[in-house]
Amino acid sequence: MKYYIVAGEASGDLHASNLIRELKKKDPQAEFRCWGGDLMQAQGAVLVKHYRDLAFMGFTEVAMNLRTILANIELCKTDILAWKPDVVILVDYPGFNLRIAGFVKEKGIRVFYYISPAIWAWKQSRVHKIKRSVDRMFTILPFERDFYKRFDFDVDFVGHPLLDALVHSQENDLTIHTDKPIVALLPGSRKQEISRMLPVMLAVRKQFPEFHFVVAGAPSITKEYYDSIIEGDKVEVVYGQTYKLLRQSFAALVTSGTATLEAGLFRVPQVVCYKAGSISYHIAKRLVKIKYISLVNLIMDRPIVKELIQDDFNETQLALELRKITTDTTNRQRMLNELDELKVKLGGPGASERLAGLMVNYLNEKHA
Repeated sequence: MKYYIVAGEASGDLHASNLIRELKKKDPQAEFRCWGGDLMQAQGAVLVKHYRDLAFMGFTEVAMNLRTILANIELCKTDILAWKPDVVILVDYPGFNLRIAGFVKEKGIRVFYYISPAIWAWKQSRVHKIKRSVDRMFTILPFERDFYKRFDFDVDFVGHPLLDALVHSQENDLTIHTDKPIVALLPGSRKQEISRMLPVMLAVRKQFPEFHFVVAGAPSITKEYYDSIIEGDKVEVVYGQTYKLLRQSFAALVTSGTATLEAGLFRVPQVVCYKAGSISYHIAKRLVKIKYISLVNLIMDRPIVKELIQDDFNETQLALELRKITTDTTNRQRMLNELDELKVKLGGPGASERLAGLMVNYLNEKHA
């Protein structure tokens, strides 16, 4: 069968690449064409557009780049029709992918959606568009199944793919030359958020000389860009090895997003950080309907990790919270115990294999 996969971010590239690997086992004749990244391409997919050309963050940035975004949507639609896939698999990235879903469904092509948009947080009305446009939704968070059930839409919960990534990351250690405990800095994957997050993260370094700070570099960001922010400071940047870095880290400062869950599953005590442009933040504050911004707290439905948002994300507050998870042994152990609960709640590894099996079965049912 022919699979057309659209992923617009680094995390989507990772999870889609694992899906491709499992689909090839269950469908040896499979062909893949994609919008994604290096990992999907390495699994044999023909790459049409790299996600680094698609990454726009926040209301203001999206508005400024609207013409480019619309042109990319049209290119994707045209390419799908020309290739004639058996199924289009959309991975997260809802602003783009929900537009593609409606178009593809109208053309009579099957639509699978992997990693539900966070419509439980805001824009819940999108659920009606999903019901119209998506043949099967495959979710990775345990509470999403109940959310969709409220709207009479049956979805498949496959488990979280990060648990698979945990297993694969244990193959080799990352070589970092230091005798000090490591504090990992995960400032995000887009230039806009890195420019806001990383300077504050680096600023606390001077208050923690007993720790070695290491930046997890996003694959789509050049070393020169990080160097322009670090400005000669002796801070190491490692690329493509975030999981290995987390596995060796004593603590982490993490920009809100998937990275909070990644750090949590590696049992790394963390401080979650978030700062957006002023306009984007105030718009989001009015629209978002969730108690927490980190996936760790959302899944556990209680404040496991500290969240420093907007004005609270400053050098003074960040240093205070980092000290709590590094030198306050009671607070640190409490967080470690609660992170153990998180892993249990998400289930065991095998999400990508389960997902591939379900997809192939659904496609075979249609062709039978």
